[in-house]
Amino acid sequence: MKTAIRPEVAAEMIGEGSTLLVGGFMGVGSPLRLIEAIRNRGTGGLTIVCNDLCTPDRAVGTLVVSGQVRRAIVSHIGLNPVAQKKMMAGEMEIELVPQGTLVERIRAGGYGLGGVLTATGLGTPVEEGKQVVEVDGRRYLLERPIRGDFALLASHHADYAGNLAYVLTAHNFNPIMALAATTVIAEAEHIVPVGMIPPDAVKTPGVLVDHLLGRA
Repeated sequence: MKTAIRPEVAAEMIGEGSTLLVGGFMGVGSPLRLIEAIRNRGTGGLTIVCNDLCTPDRAVGTLVVSGQVRRAIVSHIGLNPVAQKKMMAGEMEIELVPQGTLVERIRAGGYGLGGVLTATGLGTPVEEGKQVVEVDGRRYLLERPIRGDFALLASHHADYAGNLAYVLTAHNFNPIMALAATTVIAEAEHIVPVGMIPPDAVKTPGVLVDHLLGRA
């Protein structure tokens, strides 16, 4: 059984320069209370790995605005003009990765693979500086695995053993990120007794979850 902790306590675990895998798709499936606690604490030099940088007033976008993000590895930044300006001014490093490739790189990090071979990005700026591997006469880019110091997840339900269940687009990144970080912190909309979540609905087993956030 896991003891639920406050977001402020979880934020204290995250040190300067940490790499954070943050679940979510435009903020849906992102741990909003935990992100707010990190922003309030002011921890800087962060590397954020997420589908996107959301908007300036929501989820990881607020960390961009507050200047706490040094680097971001994301699939797009189109709805965050602050991120765009910081990138063009050289104030923040942004690595744009095709969405499917991003998921696969995180999965490779979680599964202990040496990388992913993909044809996506060949002949584009994505190819620059990357190793090209030929298999059966076809060329592929070798995309390196991604791991994080922390995975910050959001689920719809959790039980007190840390088992997590997701809904809708929260399925996209959260379950994969749970495999690819040294420490996993989960924020649940509802925390229920063990046994209330059907086994088939558990997408992240509690053995992967180190800390569970309690309700405010």
